[in-house]
Parts: sequence; C-alpha cells; structure tokens
Amino acid sequence: MEEKFRITVGILGNAASMLLYAAPVLTFSRMIKKKSTEEYSCVPYIMALLNCFLYTWYGLPVVSYKWENFPVVTINGLGILLELSFILIYFYFASANGKKKVAMMTLPVFLLSCSVALISAFVFHDHHHRKAFVGSIGLVASVAMYGSPLVVMKKVIQTKSVEFMPFYLSLFSFLASSLWMAYGLLSHDLFLASPNLVGSPLGILQLFLYCIYRKRLSTGPPHKWDLESHSEKSDQHLEVKEGNTEKPIQYLKVNDEKDDEKANQQLQVVVTDATNGKN
Repeated sequence: MEEKFRITVGILGNAASMLLYAAPVLTFSRMIKKKSTEEYSCVPYIMALLNCFLYTWYGLPVVSYKWENFPVVTINGLGILLELSFILIYFYFASANGKKKVAMMTLPVFLLSCSVALISAFVFHDHHHRKAFVGSIGLVASVAMYGSPLVVMKKVIQTKSVEFMPFYLSLFSFLASSLWMAYGLLSHDLFLASPNLVGSPLGILQLFLYCIYRKRLSTGPPHKWDLESHSEKSDQHLEVKEGNTEKPIQYLKVNDEKDDEKANQQLQVVVTDATNGKN
C-alpha cells in the first residue's frame, strides 16, 4: 500500500514538474514576439538545467538501485530538453553583454555535470557512495535552483510589480517541490526530500508576494494616447485662456469670409432669378 502511494505521489510530482518546466512557454512566446529579453532573468533556467542534469544521472541505474527512481529520470530528462530550449531562445534575443553572461553561467553547468558523472562512475564502485556523492551535489544545486527566484522576488519588491514574476511559474514551483518532498520522505531518501524543504517555503513566499503586488499590475499608468490627447486638450485650453488669441481670431476671420461668400452667392442667385422672371 505504501509503495503504491509512493508511486502515485511520484506520478503527481511528475505532472506538477512538467507544468513547472512548461510554464515559461508563455514568457518566451512573449519574448519572441517582442524580440527582447526585457527584464527577465536567465538564472532560474540555468540553475534548473543543472538540477535536471544531476537528478537525471541520480535516478539512472548507475547511481540508484535499478529503476527505483524511474519517475525522477523521466521528468528531469524532459526538463533538460525544455530548459535548453529556453536558454537558447534567451541567448538569441539577449544583448551582446547578456549573451556573455549566459555563456559564462551555462558553460560551468555542463562542465560540472560531466565531472560529477565521470567521478561517480569511475571513482565510486557501489550505489551507496554514488548516491551520497551525486545526491549531495544535487542537494546544493536544488537549493540554488529554488533560491534563484530570490533575484526576481527582489525586483518585485523594488518595483512593486509582478510583471516579471509569472504566477503559474510560482504556483507550479510550489506544487512540484511539495510533491517531491513527500515522494522523498516516502522513499526514505533525504537527497530527494531535503531540497524541497527549501523549495516549498520559497514557493509560498512567491505566491504571497504575487497576492500583495498583483493589483499594481492592473492599475498601471494611463495609456500613452490618453496622456497625449489630454495634453493636447490642455494646450488648446491654455492657449485661449492665456490670451493666445491669434489662432482663434484667424479661425473667426476665415468663418466670416466663408459666410460672406455664401451670402454673396445667395444674392446672385436671387438677382438672377428675379431678372429671369422679368424676362
């Protein structure tokens, strides 16, 4: 019964993690439309890539006992593909300075992941020590991944706007970390449970900040065209009020001239009608 419950929680954790990894699709679709990275940070996606690399390796039979952590392998393998796609899109639309930063952060991720895989495979010769080695590094990477949104949360507090902290990313982060914490506890695996003891409270904090500042997003400044039309009306009003009467006088003169022309035309029609009648 406990094993079935553990598998069920693992499946739910997979579903929540899939939603978490897919949540930035909306953000990156906006990035592609605007052809700009705007104020978004690439740090969470790079840290997520490192986390996916390490835990995919952790769940494989080389480190774990056979396929005991198969759900961990499937979801983190999918995460690698998605996070790589997001990082490449970000890199494409980033500025020259932004591309350097992305490259400088991404390259160490690949080097660290390969180093961990090689050391655990050839230095350690039993599953217990391999799990301890890979799990310890994965623990640090997971804490860094869940802590990376602190950069975004700082920006939210400074700007008092949640524009660059997507709601679904925060929600699915909380759900995924909570479910994987439960999975790790049911599996008696502290290397899976411990990182999520940090991730779950941080997810709650993100949702709390979103609830506080979400109204600021909807009650933004007036649209540009509203300001322009208002300023144009104000300028016209000030022109008349401050004695700038040159334009209104010219306008009246033009109207008077037009009225005179119309009156003359009407008189000519009356005269011609009268003369025709006499003939």
